[in-house]
Amino acid sequence: MKKILLILALFAMGNLANASDSYKFVYINGSNVNDEKMYNWWTENVKEFHPVFRKKLIKDKKIKQWVFNNNDFSIQEEPLLFYWGDKSKEDLDFVKEAVLSSKNLSSLCAFKFRSVLTGFMHDAIWVQKTHNMKPILNELNEQIKKEHSLGNKTILYGYSAGTFITFKYLFNKLRYIDLLELAKIYCKDDSFTEFVKQNPRKKTCLSAIEESGLGVISSDDKIIFTANREHFKQSYDKLDEVSELVCAPENSVKGVVNFASPLVLFYSDINDPNVELSKYNKFLMKHIYENGMFFVNMNYREDPLGFPLLKNNSIENLEARSGLKLNNPSGMTYEDSGIWSGCSFALAHTSYYSAKILFPKSIKKVLIKGFKHQYEK
Repeated sequence: MKKILLILALFAMGNLANASDSYKFVYINGSNVNDEKMYNWWTENVKEFHPVFRKKLIKDKKIKQWVFNNNDFSIQEEPLLFYWGDKSKEDLDFVKEAVLSSKNLSSLCAFKFRSVLTGFMHDAIWVQKTHNMKPILNELNEQIKKEHSLGNKTILYGYSAGTFITFKYLFNKLRYIDLLELAKIYCKDDSFTEFVKQNPRKKTCLSAIEESGLGVISSDDKIIFTANREHFKQSYDKLDEVSELVCAPENSVKGVVNFASPLVLFYSDINDPNVELSKYNKFLMKHIYENGMFFVNMNYREDPLGFPLLKNNSIENLEARSGLKLNNPSGMTYEDSGIWSGCSFALAHTSYYSAKILFPKSIKKVLIKGFKHQYEK
């Protein structure tokens, strides 16, 4: 009997040793994917792109070494296509009608320019607005929670205006907020800070602070805690519960790859020291590095809407600039907006998914370069 138990134990240990992490790739659409024609264009391109990309990553030893820390991994055959273009369609139709009404009132060139500008820019402006963004982030979070319950970690791929969603998802849904740090910065009453210190809670996300009633984010981007002592304590007591509902599950997101990204153009205050919430970028960065995540921004050099976002610094420089200590870092952030597409200026922005050989190879190279930049001696 003892021998049988020993064999079973060894067998179980062998299975654990060979266990691998499973990843689900989440592709997020960009602007101008509102009607049936553009929706079919996007979905067909992604479905053709994903198998090629998946195969390149699975077979690459350097990807396993650098991105997945030499652990076995698998990538789900079916990608998750997160589509939000239908949500902006009603507003877009209204704008198109307004543009059409100006056709006989202006020159043909001016009318054509308005039409093109509407198609390219409307969704990017629409999704940037908080009241439009929040429902999209909540829907995406439910999808990620579902994948987490199935044992899958997710990697988010944001294209064009979809990069706004990936950034805002990390910023609002990841559990990188330490309540004691928040209280020290924003609570004017020391008794509130002492209460938080005496009643520790798990790290939370910005969404949970609002949803719990603990505080609100003002129009000038300041976190304002409720001044009512009793209401503060009631909200604080249920914070862990609310966090489980509205925040991303811990270790559910491995990383983000943004491409064709105009993110910095629309969120130019991302590093403005005068904007309160931008101060939390450094805590988000700390979370990414200490939890083995990655955040990559990459663009074709010919893409007129692809803007550089990050500065590639060493960990020592990041610590010096942020004033934070990164404990046992294993993640990375990386920027590469010099990728050659072989396309013209006019076609580069829409050619990422159609480049089924070149672009998967480029993503693979950038991921490896990003980790090597941080950790290769």
